[in-house]
Amino acid sequence: MTLMKTFDSTDEPLPDLLKQIDQNRLQLPDFQRGWVWDDDRIRSLLASVSLTYPIGAIMLLETHGNVAGFQARSVEGVLQKSSGEPEELILDGQQRLTSLYQALIRKGPVDTTDLRGKNIQRLYFLDCDKALDPNADREESIVSVPKDGIIRTFRGEQEKDYSTLQKQCQAEMFPLTALLDETERNSWQKEYLHQAGDAMFDRLQRWNSFYESVVRRFIEYRVPVIRMSASTPRDAVCQVFEKVNTGGVPLNVFEILTAVYASREFRLGDDWNFRISKLRENRILAEVKNTEFLQAVALAVTWSKADREEITSGIGCKRRDILERVSLDDYLKWADGVTSGFERSGRLLHSLKIFSARDVPYGTQLVPLSAAMAILGDKADNEGVRSKLATWFWCGVFGELYSGATETRFARDLPELLAWIDGGQEPSTVSEAYFDRNRLQTLRTRNSAAYKGVHALAIQGGAQDFLTGMTIDDQVYFDISIDIHHIFPQRWCKDKGVPASRCDSIVNKAPLSSRTNRIIRGDGPSVYLPRIQCTGNIEESRMDEILRSQASDLTALRSDDFDGFFASREKELLRRIEHAMRKPVVSDAIDDGIEPVVAYEDIPQVNSNTITNLSGLGKDLWEAIDVEEYVNEERDSWDG
Repeated sequence: MTLMKTFDSTDEPLPDLLKQIDQNRLQLPDFQRGWVWDDDRIRSLLASVSLTYPIGAIMLLETHGNVAGFQARSVEGVLQKSSGEPEELILDGQQRLTSLYQALIRKGPVDTTDLRGKNIQRLYFLDCDKALDPNADREESIVSVPKDGIIRTFRGEQEKDYSTLQKQCQAEMFPLTALLDETERNSWQKEYLHQAGDAMFDRLQRWNSFYESVVRRFIEYRVPVIRMSASTPRDAVCQVFEKVNTGGVPLNVFEILTAVYASREFRLGDDWNFRISKLRENRILAEVKNTEFLQAVALAVTWSKADREEITSGIGCKRRDILERVSLDDYLKWADGVTSGFERSGRLLHSLKIFSARDVPYGTQLVPLSAAMAILGDKADNEGVRSKLATWFWCGVFGELYSGATETRFARDLPELLAWIDGGQEPSTVSEAYFDRNRLQTLRTRNSAAYKGVHALAIQGGAQDFLTGMTIDDQVYFDISIDIHHIFPQRWCKDKGVPASRCDSIVNKAPLSSRTNRIIRGDGPSVYLPRIQCTGNIEESRMDEILRSQASDLTALRSDDFDGFFASREKELLRRIEHAMRKPVVSDAIDDGIEPVVAYEDIPQVNSNTITNLSGLGKDLWEAIDVEEYVNEERDSWDG
């Protein structure tokens, strides 16, 4: 059986390729970033061609009948306007071909940069004397001069002048734009020989030598070309593009789709700017990425097209799903609904006492949530639906299920979540989630989603700031700069020998204002609480109410009993986690006196084998924890 080839390889004359660029038969896909080569790299490339050194293969994509349908644009510097579709697109080799086109074909100065990144305009010449010297560095024979052809000293004094044909020939400086332009080349040769006078024979021999050893090499230079078939799938084209463009920033799916939709005269970038400006009105949504928005659209689109009997197999939001299955018509059909879905998601998280993008446990979890909101529409605002969505959200957070590859979970979560809302079985994210009580002590930085989750639950429980006594809502949160601060300060813990692992745990932290934190300083509660009461003119009974709102043991705090405080607050935080997840934490919670918030028979039970395997920070739990996240937390605690 003969396998079908998706590409061919050959080599083609450089002048032919540059001519195709000038005629717009060879263009760039619009997702290609701009031309960025500096003056030194251009001269080095030109020197390589002059010596017939290899400059690497280029990769082209045929466009005739191409299903990819990318929007195309001219190579930078091409003045002739395109009349019709290009015959091929440049996937790899843009920087080299653009540099060669501008230096050899385009009439006028080349817009480039110097080594400091400063914009400059340059004309390129070949120093005939150095080019003919076998001992000279060829790169030194490639000379770039300012656009007026005059080289000046640092003081601005004229040093060399190549501004006219006569002066170029006198200095034996051959313009590179004449290499492939026979008319310009003949004009230069004629003037060069005319200036020889009685030394015509010697000058002719010198010209012939220069032509054979330099000019002919440019005219006959051949470039290896890999040509991909027009039938190559769009996703494959993009994967190949990223593989061969190893020196650049990886292309994201939004940039690619922008080029695809542009072929139908739709500006995806402008559309996204309009939508993100709306979303940013809610601070929770300030960091939503355009790629995440497209993922949510893809989930909604593929859900709407999936076979209801085999729905889980038809839903997806991987890059290939977005590129191959989300047409412009699909995008336009769902974009408004998904925008509203994100806005509804923001309101849900706000009700869960998450007030800023910084405190969103998993930004990625907004993707399936917003897709579900888009599909549910107004139904998403019903109390029963919001309750299930909140349970699913907290299970994802405290089960730490969104720290790895997420697209597969998105595709599974969406139909399962919608089915659960319609009375079906609970989704995998709910049934699989567990939280081990030992994990609570290891939550030390915002690198952990569960850390942020506990912070939100603390606010949700009616936390009040120690100094102002204000119950923390969204206005208070921003007005008095609420953040996560130590209750027993690090300095006090270090002096008393409290391990950093316990000192920096979320158990020893609370939502407090920056002013409160300054008053706490590095002292223990027995010292700073009276200071806060005095500063805030707070009666002791009122201070007790404030401390209770932060799930703090009054006796332990006022007596600087860190262990007693830690044990008491740990139990309360675990109780809140149980309530949020609607299931018990994993471990010997009953024996330790931690009563579940709801009756265990009313909670979906965690598999007993899972409990056995995961209790005590065993091997399986370590595998479940994001190791990179754990190491980062440890490093942060060491720095502290």
